[in-house]
Amino acid sequence: MRPPLLRLFYKKEVCCEFMVTAIISIVVGLICLAVGFVVGMTYRKNVAEREIGSAEAEATRLINEAIRAGESRKKEMLLEAKDEIHKSRTEHDKEVKERRAELSKQERRLEQKEASLDKKTEAFERKEEELNKKLHKVAETQAQADQIKQQQLETLEKISDLTQEQAKQYLLKSVEEDVRHDAAMKIKEIEQRLKDEAEEKGREIIATAIQRCAADHAAETTVSVVTLPNDEMKGRIIGREGRNIRTLETITGVDLIIDDTPEAITVSSFDPVRREIARLALEKLIADGRIHPTRIEDMVEKARKEVDRTIREEGERACYETGVHNLNPELVKILGRQKYRTSYGQNVLNHSIEVAHIAGLMAAELGVDVAMAKRAGLLHDLGKSIDHEVEGSHVQLGADLARKYKENAVVVNAIEAHHGDVEPKTVIAVLIQAADAISAARPGARRENVENYIRRLEKLEELTGSYPGVEKSYAIQAGREVRIMVKPEVVTEDNMILLARDIAKKIEAELEYPGQIKVNVIRETKAVEYAK
Repeated sequence: MRPPLLRLFYKKEVCCEFMVTAIISIVVGLICLAVGFVVGMTYRKNVAEREIGSAEAEATRLINEAIRAGESRKKEMLLEAKDEIHKSRTEHDKEVKERRAELSKQERRLEQKEASLDKKTEAFERKEEELNKKLHKVAETQAQADQIKQQQLETLEKISDLTQEQAKQYLLKSVEEDVRHDAAMKIKEIEQRLKDEAEEKGREIIATAIQRCAADHAAETTVSVVTLPNDEMKGRIIGREGRNIRTLETITGVDLIIDDTPEAITVSSFDPVRREIARLALEKLIADGRIHPTRIEDMVEKARKEVDRTIREEGERACYETGVHNLNPELVKILGRQKYRTSYGQNVLNHSIEVAHIAGLMAAELGVDVAMAKRAGLLHDLGKSIDHEVEGSHVQLGADLARKYKENAVVVNAIEAHHGDVEPKTVIAVLIQAADAISAARPGARRENVENYIRRLEKLEELTGSYPGVEKSYAIQAGREVRIMVKPEVVTEDNMILLARDIAKKIEAELEYPGQIKVNVIRETKAVEYAK
């Protein structure tokens, strides 16, 4: 056993040796790491230098190649530019040569024209000289003829022992007596023939008048009667200081006649659409019981929508009755408006349906396309639906509408030719002419006086509505009054009087009418606001 002191010393010695060995190992490791790091950095530097060298060499190579390619492209562009310049110069020289040749040709042409003009001028001067000589000879001949005539007159005066004036009076008197005698004999003959034909002609005229019954039909097409529950309703319709009836007449453009007829009001207007709207609005107001300006406007608007619906239904009914299919919806509406249009007192929609049936029957007899004939017959008076609104004849308007809605060329030609405005190109166009004449010429179909009356009112509205600032114009009281609504922002209070006077003068100058026409200019400013 070692002593404790020796054991302690021995342990310290062993520990020191171990620490020294560990330190030496750590130092050796650090040295190795440093050497490895230096070697690695040296290697990386050499690799990087080699790569940089190769990159610089590659860049140098690329730059050299780019320079060589640029030089080559530069030479090519120079060659192309030279070729282009040469080509442009060649074309310019060619164009200059052509222009010079053209100028030379024009100069030669002008020289030829000048030479020809000189020749014509010389010929004209020669002819003028010859003509002057002839005129001189004619003047001399005329003078000789006048002298001979005077000598003959003097000789005649000596022979007849009458002056020239006396001989003229004698001849005129003789001719006048002969003419008076012949005229008297002719008048006597005409009077005798008229007496012989008077009784037969009178019977024929009376029979035609009875057959047509124009008076009832004219009243029916210009007025409508609205039945009232009691006479107290008249006062409510008139309103305080007449504001209700004035509002209704202003909005609808009709004339309301309130007279002594018990429990009835008469709606008068030459335009049947406006009259129908006013009639429906009145009936709705009477049924509702609330009659004031705002309610009147609402009811008139509802009546307009109802009339529009009726127009569409009537157009569909006409298509169904005639068997015309695949008609454009807009054409159906325009066709339905003919329900409220008359021509010489004849309802245009019924006339169109009748023409379609007649044309279809004739087409069937001749072996022509029946469906096409009915279609053309139904649409032949299409323009009459809008001839109040658009300038032009109903023939041209109808043809334009048919083209607009892609109708067949046969139908368009039939519309254009049914009054002979253009030459009919098909058998169907000729059939439409015949069917239209048959429908219009049958006894009782038309009445000239009603159409003239309506045309006069239409002309009155058209004339008064042509002034600037006029919004609407209505002819009422059978054309004895015209009511003109003006735009308040355009026509001032002072200008209203001048406008009324100008319109009155224009009516006097351009229209023919019985009695007098009252020009009523209305300017109304309205403000509407809602309390919420």
